[in-house]
Amino acid sequence: MFSLQGHKALVVGVANDQSIAWGCAKALRAQGADLAITYLNARAETFVRPLAEELGASLILPLDVGVPGQLELVFEEIGEKWGRLDTLLHSIAFCPREDLHGRVIDCSAEGFAKAMDISVHSFLRMIRLAEPLMPQGGTCMTVSFYGAEKVVENYNIMGPVKSALESVVRYAAAELGEKRISVHALSPGPLMTRAASGIDHFDELLNAAAERAPTHLLASIEDVGAYAAFLASREAANVTGGVHQIDGGYNIIA
Repeated sequence: MFSLQGHKALVVGVANDQSIAWGCAKALRAQGADLAITYLNARAETFVRPLAEELGASLILPLDVGVPGQLELVFEEIGEKWGRLDTLLHSIAFCPREDLHGRVIDCSAEGFAKAMDISVHSFLRMIRLAEPLMPQGGTCMTVSFYGAEKVVENYNIMGPVKSALESVVRYAAAELGEKRISVHALSPGPLMTRAASGIDHFDELLNAAAERAPTHLLASIEDVGAYAAFLASREAANVTGGVHQIDGGYNIIA
């Protein structure tokens, strides 16, 4: 029903072939999009580069949003190579382990600031840099989780952090709507990614989610990718500001 042929998309957050960002990159490419894919550091490059090359990515660039200037360099490369950007996918999050595994009320100021900077403010910085490359409109997406709106055991401080991310989506969507730039949060049910492996007792959460969801199926990175590809399309141009649950109906069950 839709094509992304000639579409230019930046995907941030591919760590390996289990990453949500990888599922999105595959789906965007399958619909015809040209890709720019980033990797965190030299160690991550050994895993990410072969995946990016598998999809024929036009740009494969280093990006640690905690390193001053790296983000700006990525967008400079995109501007020089493509002259525009149609889709931004932000799929990164981080919290220091000692803060992630403790109570929310015990989270250190430093840990909270780090989690907010990497997980939330980096999305705002990316949107700001993407905006001038989207003169005809575009799509900006990030990745959230059900723990943003309900208390999920062991999700801890990332719950408030993701809640802030979802609020950013709404405000950015309101501010950029007249420029035809849509902003979304993809909120898949629990699935096993490298980031999720840092959460205590995550296997138990996976089992409980599959049991509770009406479909009795966990979300897959392919499910998330298919939804992201649609939101990137012209057919979804009048959809913005939402948190899109991709969880087999998990969120509707009390």
